[in-house]
Order: sequence, then structure tokens, then C-alpha cells
Amino acid sequence: MKKDTLHKDTLVVHEGYDDSLHHGSLAVPLYQTSTYAFENALQGEKRFSGEEAGNIYSRLGSPTVQVLEKRMAALENGAGALAFGSGMAAVSSILVHLTKAGDHIICSRGIYGCTFGLLGIMKEKYNITHSLISMTTEEEIEKEITPETVCIYVETPINPTMELVDLQKVVNVANRHGLKVVVDNTFTSPYLQNPIDIGADFVLHSATKYINGHGDVIAGLLVGKDADEIEKIRMTVQKDYGAIMSPFDAWLLIRGLKTLPVRMDRHTVNAEKLLVYLKGQQFVEDIYYPFDAGNPQFEIAKRQMKAGGGLISFTVKGGKKGAQLFMDSLSLIKIAVSLGDAETLIQHPATMTHSGVPEADRLQMGITDSLLRLSVGLEHAEDLIADLTSAFTVLEQNSSTLA
Repeated sequence: MKKDTLHKDTLVVHEGYDDSLHHGSLAVPLYQTSTYAFENALQGEKRFSGEEAGNIYSRLGSPTVQVLEKRMAALENGAGALAFGSGMAAVSSILVHLTKAGDHIICSRGIYGCTFGLLGIMKEKYNITHSLISMTTEEEIEKEITPETVCIYVETPINPTMELVDLQKVVNVANRHGLKVVVDNTFTSPYLQNPIDIGADFVLHSATKYINGHGDVIAGLLVGKDADEIEKIRMTVQKDYGAIMSPFDAWLLIRGLKTLPVRMDRHTVNAEKLLVYLKGQQFVEDIYYPFDAGNPQFEIAKRQMKAGGGLISFTVKGGKKGAQLFMDSLSLIKIAVSLGDAETLIQHPATMTHSGVPEADRLQMGITDSLLRLSVGLEHAEDLIADLTSAFTVLEQNSSTLA
């Protein structure tokens, strides 16, 4: 069958692997080796010069990692992919690749706390400046463009407010001004959103999250629409910075990817049930979910996403004290800062993932002391609702002290 006729549900199982080349092994083998032997000195010379394809040293690639990269490129409809040791390694590598001292980056108003920290380092050390804007209109984006601007960096949905950026507007502006577009697609996975189809140049993931899905890997992935540029990053930034993925982590990610469509469907169904539940709770003030029909950005969500995914953010009455009491009153739902796991997780962005962001910037992003981010897992929705109900009961019992 032709690859371009296969659905994502099939690609996550088969793409990038030919068992006939690996002794018929149904599972992708784990090549747990640091280096590879050459048949003779001439072969070593040719491989280092690029005249002959083949494995050299695991920092430069391994058969296990290559399967993951080919599979991710296919899932994101890209031309090539790179696997990294963490999501932030992917973020830093693409920004290092695209910028030089004195350049300027336009960013979506809300970004992951460590991405915010990286931008601060780049500004302090190399005078690479950035603008954080809402990107509501094309005119707003264009007003921020300077002669030094080289790329537009976007999270959508944004962590942790679930605010959306209209990718078509971003791409329209980028195309008019010759700018690269980088999209952090972590919150949706390639199953629910494909920014390259809209015109983005690069898509990245913290593969720790939905790509893996089991909470036992730290990893990052970068997919590009230009295969030559991806290979340039591989042989420059990634090779020399050493921000690589281990074969074992790649093996775990390949295993996790096989169930991505099934997991994402279940995450979404559970999240939709919890959304209905949360809307009926008196101690909930605001709810943020892309596919909420009451969300003013619902039309954007329908244009660029297949479904809303498994993340819901909401605010509770009582500010920081109320939010922390609510979390401490949960038992089944765990307090943890990741997402996309089988387990349902909850965290307090203001004091956890975005605690390093100055308060003024954090509030501008919409991250208040009462905001909670819920990563809805794969458990039975009724059990999750029962756990949330017990926590809301504690809030009600302590409402006089939270005023």
C-alpha cells in the first residue's frame, strides 16, 4: 500500500520500519550501542565524508532513533524529523539554528515557563530579543516585525491557559515577510493538529507528554517541512551540542506511539465529560477548553484541530489558598507537572511550571493564582468526577476562610 493513502492510526504502528531488515523482528529492535564497526578503513572514511550512508556513532543517529524520526515526520506530514533528549532541547536547538546575535523573535503571549527562561538567557547573552503578543490579528503581528525579526514562535493551545493562536494568520504574515514559523504542538499531538499542513516550517513536541503517554521518558521531537534543513540542524546544532535522544528512550516512544490515536480519543472523551461537570460547580469561576462551544475561540479550534484534547484549565474561588486546598483534597488525581499520561494530573502553574516567570508577565499571560491545569487521563470519568466532587466539598466546607 502507498504511504500517502494510510491513516495516522496505521502510520503510528508501521511507518519507518521494515522487519525484513531486522531478522523478522516484529518489534523495533533496541540498538543499545554507542558506536558501530566499519568493514574497513575506506568505509569509515566514506561514512564520515557523507559518501556512504550508514551508522557511525549513536550521537549521530541509531537505527532505533531513525525509526522514531521517520514515524514522527510522517505523522506531522513533514519531510524530516530529529529526536532530542528533552522538549527543551528541541526548543533551544531550533531557536539556536534560526537566530544569531542581535536577532528578534515574535512569540505568542503565553509560552511554557522554561521557554520563557530560555528567551531571557538568549536576550542577556546574545541580545536576541523577543516580543510576547496575543497574535489576535495579522496587523498586530506585523506591527512587531523589525529588520532583525527572523521567526515567529507559537504555542497553540497555549500552556496553561489553553488560549489559541490562529495559525493561518501567523503563516500569512510570515510568508509576506520571509519569516520562519515554529509551532509547539505538544498539547495536541500530531493526531489532533498538524501545523505544517497550514504552512508552519517547524513543529516541535515535548515527547515526554502525549507521544510517550506513559510518564516514563523525557524527550523532545522536531519536525520540519524541508528535509535538507532538518539534516543541517542534525549535523550542526544537534551534533555539536549533543542534545540527542538515547536508543532506549526512542524505543519506549515507538512503543507509546502505537496507541496514540486510541489514547487521544479517550483523553478527549474524558475531558469533554469533565468539562460538563466543571461547568456545574459553584466554586469554578472560569473554564478554558478549546472545543467548548462557549469558548470565543471555538471557531479557530474547529478550523485547525480535530478535537479538544485532554487538557482543561480552570479557576477556583479562593485564589492561591483555594487552589492549593483543592489540590490537596484530591486522592485519585495526582499533583504533578507533566501531562498526557494515563494518570490524571493537576498542577498550579503560578507556583509550579510558570513560577520562574515574573508576576507581571505571568498575569499578562492570564496565569492567575487561582488557575489550575488538569491533564485528564484514561481512568473512568465517573471515578474522576467523584474525586473532584470530594475536593469541591472541602472547598465548600472551608469557604468562610477563603473569602
